[in-house]
Amino acid sequence: MDNLLSVHGAAQVLGLAVSTLNKFRVYGTGPRFVKLGRSVRYRPADLDAWIDENRRASTSEEAA
Repeated sequence: MDNLLSVHGAAQVLGLAVSTLNKFRVYGTGPRFVKLGRSVRYRPADLDAWIDENRRASTSEEAA
């Protein structure tokens, strides 16, 4: 089983603000997450997958 990261831990790994991850969850644009009761957790593999999905060769390249 992966070690689950808190929102703060995931934000630190990604170099983003916690508020950015919160907004991503609302709009469905961020990495996949796990909801455990009221707690939100992130799997490191999901963070890696989200990073890979957002790789671009240039600033003009459109999202897949």
